Amino acid sequence: MRTPTILTPLTVRGLTARNRLWLPPMCMYSVEAEDGVVTDWHVLHYATRAMGGFGTVIVEAASVTPKGRISPFDLGLWNDEQIPGHRRLVEAIHAAGSLAGIQLGHGGRKAGTTPPRRPDIAGGARTDTIKGWDLVAPSAIAYPGHAEPRAMSPEEIRETTDAYVAAAARAVAAGYDLVELHGAHGYLIHEFLSPMSNTRTDAYGGSPEGRRRLALETTTAVRETVGDSTALGMRLSATDWAEGGLTGSDTAELAPLLVAAGIDVLHISSGGNAPAQVPVGPGYQVPFAAQVKAAVAGMTTPGGGEPVIVAVGLITEAAQAEQTLITDQADAVAVGRPALRDPYLPVRWAHDLGVNDWEAAGLPVQYWRGAWR
Repeated sequence: MRTPTILTPLTVRGLTARNRLWLPPMCMYSVEAEDGVVTDWHVLHYATRAMGGFGTVIVEAASVTPKGRISPFDLGLWNDEQIPGHRRLVEAIHAAGSLAGIQLGHGGRKAGTTPPRRPDIAGGARTDTIKGWDLVAPSAIAYPGHAEPRAMSPEEIRETTDAYVAAAARAVAAGYDLVELHGAHGYLIHEFLSPMSNTRTDAYGGSPEGRRRLALETTTAVRETVGDSTALGMRLSATDWAEGGLTGSDTAELAPLLVAAGIDVLHISSGGNAPAQVPVGPGYQVPFAAQVKAAVAGMTTPGGGEPVIVAVGLITEAAQAEQTLITDQADAVAVGRPALRDPYLPVRWAHDLGVNDWEAAGLPVQYWRGAWR
């Protein structure tokens, strides 16, 4: 039978993943020491998903500055002491057969929040800002329920780009194959992109070109830093799902500019920058991935090859993922919450699509006796 497309290899900047199923970054809020350092729990969590057959595993957002953490319990890459833990994490992912990626982020006006398991920190509301947290954003506009942030000075913006560059260099030192810049879900880069959160009138606002400046300048600087052998991606919220916010067309216009600046992978999500009525349903974000894929069609990345488009969002069945790829709406599929329930989801999906060659499906030989028949 034909090998399902989700199980075929995917090459990005000379790096080949064994299949087209990605584990997307999902915050785990598990750094109890609040120092941003990888723990044994992180190694076990990500290595298990790699062992479960994902071709590419993207580690949760690691903050580029301490005050940029979404919560105090986030991973970080803002100092060199954090590199050894990430190196250990990369080695575990590689040993299980997957490419290893890391998302670099800054929470902006949504930083300093309380993870669900620690309501004691801010009085019980997930959306409250922890008292005393120094919030920065493009403009002094609060996310509903959060404290009002300070509008960043041009110097602070440049320092933030420098922080991304330094964190990316540490990611390369740790051995990551892919560095993903977090430009989605209402965090700092997304806040600059959206007219709902960026009302600046200087070079970093006032027009689509100005609002895109931080994303493009950071991409260019990080691309130069990570070198030719590391893939560079960006996760984007294609739309704010709100009047006056970003639209799919805005993101389709931005995508070619990002590719020209050095992006190899565009990981297309949506929302998070404002409360909105989101029409959630199976594959509800896939059309945005298809729109971005069409916008960059025919382009070649600076590293050679075509840009890789990753779709995500309520893709919960093998046939659904396969259909997304064979209809050329995306080049890879990221599967998040189902992978929290089932770390071996890629192997299960292989079986669902009729593949019981366990070596091809990525099931470790030690587990073959327990495989489906």
